[in-house]
Amino acid sequence: MMKIYPDKDKAFPNSAIPSICYIKNVVKNPRIIIGDYTYYDDIDGADRFEEHVTHFYEFIGDRLIIGNFCAIAKGVTFIMNGANHRMDCATTYPFYIMGGDWGGAIAPVMDELPLKGDTVIGNDVWIGQNVTIMPGVHIGDGAIIGTNATVASDIPQYSIAVGNPAKVIRRRFDDEMIDLLERLQWWNRPIEEVDTLIPILSNPDIAQAKIDIAEYLRIQYD
Repeated sequence: MMKIYPDKDKAFPNSAIPSICYIKNVVKNPRIIIGDYTYYDDIDGADRFEEHVTHFYEFIGDRLIIGNFCAIAKGVTFIMNGANHRMDCATTYPFYIMGGDWGGAIAPVMDELPLKGDTVIGNDVWIGQNVTIMPGVHIGDGAIIGTNATVASDIPQYSIAVGNPAKVIRRRFDDEMIDLLERLQWWNRPIEEVDTLIPILSNPDIAQAKIDIAEYLRIQYD
């Protein structure tokens, strides 16, 4: 019997849970790049994820890149580089955007702005409710960001970060398990293969999961 998998190209994969949206299917801005099966969960409008990406100006050109199989909870805010003010003057106030006679004030050129580059979220990242992610942050594969955190600096792969500013409180796994997961890269595999891996990926016995992943990789590459 043929298996039925969630449709990655459908905005709402489960009609029984209308708060969950595969957001790659609803974003319009080409500088927001979302991977397959990544969802935003918001009963008040999961398909309006793009409204949670702020200060996102075309003339700056930064991008928001989110990998595959990420889980993003309600109330997230991605603050992009357009929010940054010049900080090397006596004031940070942007007179030049206020109009009137102030409109003629000297505007900084791009090189004078404290731009941080693209914001990049890895694969299999869980972002908790009401998290704020600041410009240019990179969050590694498998990381967890706790509720209400403000992420202002990079978070390594398979780390748990909480607080304001967000700090890593622990790693999820040891080096061996992280290496196995990064070699496996299950999030980049065909959905039929992901399906066969679900029992291993969902096993809370990490010691056994290590054995099973190592064996899976050995069979594949021997």
